[in-house]
Amino acid sequence: MAPRRPAGEDAFPKLTVEPPVTRQTEDGALYAALDLGTNSCRMLIARPRGSQFQVIDSFSKPVQLGHGLEASGRLSRSSMARTVHALQVCRRKLDQHRVRKMRMVATEACRRARNSRDFLRTIRRETGLPVEIIGAEEEARLAVISCAPLVSHSTDTLLVVDIGGGSTELVWIDLEDVEPKERSRAIMRLSDGFGNPQPGGARVVDWISVPLGVATLRDQFADVEDDQGRFALMSWYFEEMLADFAPYADGAPDEGFQIIGTSGTVTTVAASHLGLRRYDRTKVDGLEMTTEQIDRVIHSYLALGPDGRRQDPRIGRERHALIMSGAAILQTLMRVWPTNRLSVADRGLREGLLYAQMVRDGVLTPDGLNGVA
Repeated sequence: MAPRRPAGEDAFPKLTVEPPVTRQTEDGALYAALDLGTNSCRMLIARPRGSQFQVIDSFSKPVQLGHGLEASGRLSRSSMARTVHALQVCRRKLDQHRVRKMRMVATEACRRARNSRDFLRTIRRETGLPVEIIGAEEEARLAVISCAPLVSHSTDTLLVVDIGGGSTELVWIDLEDVEPKERSRAIMRLSDGFGNPQPGGARVVDWISVPLGVATLRDQFADVEDDQGRFALMSWYFEEMLADFAPYADGAPDEGFQIIGTSGTVTTVAASHLGLRRYDRTKVDGLEMTTEQIDRVIHSYLALGPDGRRQDPRIGRERHALIMSGAAILQTLMRVWPTNRLSVADRGLREGLLYAQMVRDGVLTPDGLNGVA
């Protein structure tokens, strides 16, 4: 399946289930954002606080919604049952906090499955949740705006990469005409669309949605038994899908270039680089890594082999089966666009959904974003 492009388009979670972070509810409207991906169901409940938001509660569970989709073109009964069960937990949390403002989206698995509309009707009947399928462009936009606070004042050219379970979105943005201190704000304003650049604003040079994520790429090569051979094939196959992405032929700019990577793959590689035996978001989110540091971690994963990765506490038992397909995507990107400034983002679609809702309602404005000096 070829990548989708505009006319004119989660990854595996870091924990089996996010630990409860329920806080005492204060006065003020709460917002919820739910991301139903190919591999996981994730939700945040938050309250606006100045130019940011405070997380009140969260939920994350691997549901493997896209399991078997490559072969059948349909969501399986067992995958749908697991997902509905997870969504019922989300429903209880929403009721507990009396959340009225929410947006709940499904991505690549539901975009591709022939029975996805029937599945959404089942969700509505069993949980009452208004889950909607969004297009690849909106998914890319939401990933981009979630990363706005990590954009450096010195960044002239930005590549945002979101490695999901079923697809990978890449967005290449020109910031040269934007005042350095305005660059984070300019990224936030892209929530209105990629096709209408404002004078002095961020300009999307090109973007693409590759229908390969950690789950779908793994499934493509499930019959290859040799570990290193499978990794090489996955990397080569993913690179082939980048041929029509305009910046592919040009390589990385010499100066002022930043990559922001958002996904479980990127955060796991970062945690491994730091030697964390227990994941710590405060140490990972915003960390900068070089191509060489990323390569060292990936080579250590390959040296471990499947059994070693399964036992490695840096990876975890829930992610070992998907880490090498994600690493193949990440290493491909680092080979095509080598950099000493890959910023790790422990944020993504849920955060983008929250930002978009709050900015729309005027309770959170992009003017408070300062970016990274």
